[in-house]
Amino acid sequence: MTDVITDSTAAEVAAACDAELARSAAAGDTGAFESIYRRHAGRVHGVIVRLVGVHGVRAEDLTQEAFVRAWQALPGFRFESAVSTWLHRLAVTTALMELRSRRSGPRFDEDQDVFDNLGLADSAGHGTALSMDLERAVATLPPRARAVLVLHDVEGWKHEEIARELGMAVGSSKAQLHRARQLLRGRLGGEA
Repeated sequence: MTDVITDSTAAEVAAACDAELARSAAAGDTGAFESIYRRHAGRVHGVIVRLVGVHGVRAEDLTQEAFVRAWQALPGFRFESAVSTWLHRLAVTTALMELRSRRSGPRFDEDQDVFDNLGLADSAGHGTALSMDLERAVATLPPRARAVLVLHDVEGWKHEEIARELGMAVGSSKAQLHRARQLLRGRLGGEA
């Protein structure tokens, strides 16, 4: 037998800790909620950055907005899923709401913000040239194509879920994904 904690055991311990913190936070313990925030802010921020394509102040604002929603919804959380899964879904919802509010087109100052922060590490703490090139290319995609690409290829959603969430036909979701992939190939210099 080994004394090393396996990844699945570590995940179970983390989930149990999150659940206990969430129960305390739901009862009004702000310190417990602060612990949840510290444990999950990076992942929530990363999801928002990938989906919305903004960095800096706007991404921080949206991350805070997701956690405000979490604080407000926590008393109704039924613990049918892991706290991390629930927070992830709130982050996706917050990002999609931002995309819907920007349907008239991206604002220049937010798009420029993406290029000002390209040297930063990604949400997993990696700063490789490939990930920076990919992040840059994804950030330049049109908002709906970017959202479909991230939801499908990164988050693992099905086209039916994407279509429902973004208010489009399933065929449009598939077309947007194809468009996003073609644009990425061109921007990354690949013909594959």
